[in-house]
Amino acid sequence: MDTNMILSYLTDLNKNNNREWYHAHKKEFQKANAQFEALLQELIYKIGEFDSSILYFKPKELTFKIVRDTRFSHDKKPYLPAFRAHIGPKGKLPVPVGYYLLIMPGDHSFLGGGLFAGMFKDATAMVRDYISENPKEWDNVLHSDEFEPFFTVQGDSLKNVPSGYDKEHPHAEYLKYKSWYVEYPFKDNDLMDTDCFIRHAAEIFQRMKPFHDFLNKALAGFEMPKRP
Repeated sequence: MDTNMILSYLTDLNKNNNREWYHAHKKEFQKANAQFEALLQELIYKIGEFDSSILYFKPKELTFKIVRDTRFSHDKKPYLPAFRAHIGPKGKLPVPVGYYLLIMPGDHSFLGGGLFAGMFKDATAMVRDYISENPKEWDNVLHSDEFEPFFTVQGDSLKNVPSGYDKEHPHAEYLKYKSWYVEYPFKDNDLMDTDCFIRHAAEIFQRMKPFHDFLNKALAGFEMPKRP
């Protein structure tokens, strides 16, 4: 697969972020997108060696559109110059949590995992409850040799511990969170050796798996809100 084609197209789109250029170069998009899906397929196979729950999806089922929703944004650029995918047990749905890949030229790419979406109040409450009730298990995940040297848990956070939770809890800071996720950045050059990148990405995702397992146990039974 040609990862240089992916980076080249996205770089050009970033420089020409308008509908006229995009439609005039639709074939280039299709070729670059095909390369991204090929990369994604190989990554799925590699992740499947330690997490078989994600093996049953086709790459096109896991990717996100590059068209931006600009209705409520000051930035009116119509496209996000990035290829993105969420490789999860239920495809690209944010719950259960899975493995996130974003390729954005200029060394803005990263591998991610966890619950990125902080707008689901039920999901947030379920994770808070599980952290509150299982502090040792949370400790074991965060401070393991496989996880701690590589990741720092991030997330949207409240100023104070929400009511109903112990303000003196050993993980009070995490109880303020509305989302819990990790990111591992990589550079454009890391994509040049595709086989090496896929092996390294799978290794990083494997290090995330206990973090995912914890969150998915907390989120057991969660149902995505239905659209009206």
